[in-house]
Amino acid sequence: MSTPAKELVAVAMSGGVDSAVTAALLQERGFEVIGVTMELWRDAEMGEPSRSGNRCCSLAQTGDARLVAGRLGLRHYVVDLRDEFESLVVNDFCREYAAGRTPNPCLLCNKHLKFRLLLQRMQTWGVERLATGHYARLDQCPQTGRWRLRRGVDPGKDQSYALYAMGQEELARVFFPLGELTKGAVRAKAAELGLHVADKRDSQEICFTPRGGHAAFVTSRLPEAGRPGDFLNESGEVVGRHRGLAHYTIGQRRGLALSGPDRLYVTEIDAAANAVRVSGRAALARPALSAEGLNWVSGSPPAIPLRIQAQVRYNSSPQKAALVALSSESAVVQFDQPAYGIAPGQAVVFYLGDEVLGGGTIARSFERWPPDCPPSQSGDPS
Repeated sequence: MSTPAKELVAVAMSGGVDSAVTAALLQERGFEVIGVTMELWRDAEMGEPSRSGNRCCSLAQTGDARLVAGRLGLRHYVVDLRDEFESLVVNDFCREYAAGRTPNPCLLCNKHLKFRLLLQRMQTWGVERLATGHYARLDQCPQTGRWRLRRGVDPGKDQSYALYAMGQEELARVFFPLGELTKGAVRAKAAELGLHVADKRDSQEICFTPRGGHAAFVTSRLPEAGRPGDFLNESGEVVGRHRGLAHYTIGQRRGLALSGPDRLYVTEIDAAANAVRVSGRAALARPALSAEGLNWVSGSPPAIPLRIQAQVRYNSSPQKAALVALSSESAVVQFDQPAYGIAPGQAVVFYLGDEVLGGGTIARSFERWPPDCPPSQSGDPS
C-alpha cells in the first residue's frame, strides 16, 4: 500500500502493548503519528489510589501511554471525555442491569466515544485518520468499493465482535494495523523496540467499576437494582431469595447460594416481577433470538433468508444460523443447534465467513421456534 509522505494519523493509546505497537508500525510505514488517550474515568471516582490497577482508562494506563509516546518520539495528548462517557456508557450500563439485562460497556464506548466523538475531535485538529490496537482487518470490496470488516488472523485475540456497530464513514477513516498479526508477534515487536509494556498483561476489568464488582457500583447509583426478590424454579415455585437483579446474568451458576441435587443456572431475569428464574443447564438451550438496534457495516441490510454465523457473546464461538426475519428495527436469528447463555442486552454479531455483516442488541431468546409451536415431548412415543 502506498502511503502519502507524513500523512498525520492519531493513535488511540490506552497504555497497553497493542496500541504501543500500533503507533510504532505506523511510524515505520511513514506516517506522522500523534498519540491520544481518552480520559474517561478517574481512579479516585472508583475509591482507589490514583495510580493503581491495570484498567484501560486509569491514570496508571495514561502514564504508560505517555512513556511509550516519549520512547517513540511522539506528541501525546489526553482528551477529556468523562462527561460523555458517564452519559453514554456508565448510565446506560446501570439502567440495563436494573432492567434485568446484561450490557457490554466496551461496545458502547467504541460506538459512541472512540469511533464517533474521538474521530470528530481529531477532525477539528486537522487529523483525518485514527488507528487503534484492535485485532481486526479491513479491506474494500473490489466490485462496490465498500469497506469490509473482517476477523483478525489471531483467533484467540480477534476483536471484530466489538466493532460491529461501525459503518462506512468510520471505516474509511480508521486503521487496524494489528489485524494481520498474532498477539505473540505484537509482544515480540514491542520487546524489539524496547518498550516497557512488552510483557504487560491485558486489561480485563470494566474500567469504571470498583474491585468489589459491578453489582455494588450499579446498586450505589440505582438502589432498586439491589432490591432482594425471589428465585423461581421452572414451575414458578419460590426456591430462595436473590440479592438484587444487578448480581445476575443469564447462564450464571456461581453465587446463587441455592442448594439442591442438580446444578442450577439463571435462565431468565424478570425485572417487572423482580424475580430470577433458575433451572438446569438444558433450560438455557434456545433455538432462536430477536435483536434490535441493528447496524449493517455495508450501510444496507442483506436479503433474507440468509445463512450466517451468529456470535452471542464476546468470548463465545460463532454458531451456524440463519437470518429468518428482518425489519428496519429488528431481526430474528434461528440457530441450527440450540445456543446456550443468550443474554438480553448483549450483542449478537452476524458473520459471513470472516466478514462482519453487522449485528444488534439481543432483545429476547425463544424457548421454541416458531414461537407458537408446541413444546417437544420427552420419552419414547411408542
